[in-house]
Amino acid sequence: MTLQPPTLNTQVPESDERNQQSPKARVILVAIGGATCSGKTTLAKHLRNILPGSFIIHQDDFAPPEATLPIHPTLGQDWDTAATAIDWPRLRAFLRTIKRIARIPEDHSSHDHLNEQKHVPLDEVVAARCKAEITKAQEEIEAASGTRVVWGLVDGFLLYWDQEIVDTFDTKVFLRVPYDVLKERRSERSGYATAEGAFWKDPPGYFEQLVYPAYLDAHRSMFTDGDIEGGSPLLPGLVLIEPLRMSMDDIVSRCCGELVSVLHGPVATETGDNAQL
Repeated sequence: MTLQPPTLNTQVPESDERNQQSPKARVILVAIGGATCSGKTTLAKHLRNILPGSFIIHQDDFAPPEATLPIHPTLGQDWDTAATAIDWPRLRAFLRTIKRIARIPEDHSSHDHLNEQKHVPLDEVVAARCKAEITKAQEEIEAASGTRVVWGLVDGFLLYWDQEIVDTFDTKVFLRVPYDVLKERRSERSGYATAEGAFWKDPPGYFEQLVYPAYLDAHRSMFTDGDIEGGSPLLPGLVLIEPLRMSMDDIVSRCCGELVSVLHGPVATETGDNAQL
């Protein structure tokens, strides 16, 4: 049997007893980055279904108002150039808040559920094994420290551009997919819902002339010789995943192994005492 990645609300369920107990929490932020159409959200949703007390933060929810975006001379709005594609002060503040209160703020909303997503199944046995391993390790850590663990999965196409944001992550995953595959996947999408309720469809040439060049500009410093498709990672601690060489079962297993190690390591920033949820 296989599991389909569910369409999930990023809000932590009120019924989750883990988020109703100890006033102290250790928030572990797991970055899942990569280019558009690299499989970030699919992976994040599989992990959300495995990790106890977890939620997803979608970087796309922090795009600035459409009216403030720069205009490309032939392609219209530029949604991808790193400096202007994200409201960076708002995202920085949001992640600081997550670290402090250990949950998604009640006034936050996501439009991720409006976007078309291709389901890539995960084997039920693999999911159960990963969940059991992480739950066991997590319960041991919580019992020993008296602190509950809360997982925040951060999914985005520009997660490693802003150093202050990078510093908040406890582990960093990057999905590397070659140009031709990204281009084909992007062309198969009908478009993207925006935070303002509009719908964006790529004009001809948008991926080749704007999306991919912006992706290269934002990420080439992360790899030797600026070679995003073949270089070795330069970002300390980066977990490099190449989905074309691995099954979803293997990708999830690899990530869960890393997360068990993270449980036994230091947290990226101190969370302090949290109000009881």
